[in-house]
Amino acid sequence: MVIDQFRHRLGLDQPIYMQYLNWLAAVLTGDFGISFTTGQPVAAIILDRLPATLELMSVSFIFAALVALPLGIYSAVRQYSLFDYSATTLSFLGIAMPAFWFALILQLLFSVMLGWLPTSGRETVGDASWLDQLKHLILPAFVLSIRHIAGWSRYMRSSLLDVVRADYIRTAFAKGLRERAVLLRHAVKNALIPVVSIMALDLAGLFSGAVITETIFSWPGIGRLFVQAMFSRDYPLLMGILMMGSFMVVFFNLAADIVYGWLDPRISYQ
Repeated sequence: MVIDQFRHRLGLDQPIYMQYLNWLAAVLTGDFGISFTTGQPVAAIILDRLPATLELMSVSFIFAALVALPLGIYSAVRQYSLFDYSATTLSFLGIAMPAFWFALILQLLFSVMLGWLPTSGRETVGDASWLDQLKHLILPAFVLSIRHIAGWSRYMRSSLLDVVRADYIRTAFAKGLRERAVLLRHAVKNALIPVVSIMALDLAGLFSGAVITETIFSWPGIGRLFVQAMFSRDYPLLMGILMMGSFMVVFFNLAADIVYGWLDPRISYQ
């Protein structure tokens, strides 16, 4: 009797297609349903965990961009040098290396053996200082960004090498402009156009990669929440997280299109 009442309250006694239509109608009004496990609104649970994931994604994205773009530029400028070969080898390792294995190695090295950084969590209980939060952020952010550093640096190198072979770059060198001026004013800006597209698409990869990273480091974000909801079969919460991820992908791709207009004056939105 109690089970039947519970199923009726959650709408599980209705046909599957009716459950979906009811859920879709509620989503259009901003109602993602009630969590099976906690009994709280799904939207409230997601909003409570979202800041932690956005913090991890933002730091990882900024760190990856600050490392990958200069690395790719310097590799292209010093093509076939020892630095270029070393960067290429490390990039291939970064792309091929499993994130969960790399995370465990870093935990073993910097947390267990050296004791420099904490193994899990977002902050130490009783210590909410920014330095403590930074220590908790270093390892998961580095693990989440390493694959993107490897990939973006290769894309930047390849794109810049294509641009420097263009006629207008040769003309700029023929006019006597310095290499630094030609690269920064003309080559790099145009080479960034295809790279920005890859970076925007990889933001979805940051979100999906956070599932593994947050689980290993017990980071209280959306990724860890997704795993917990999956094991508890909390379908409303799972669907709410997937919908939020879809919205984020659409938003980031729209942002990339806007950035195109700044990078390439030939693109007009009129």
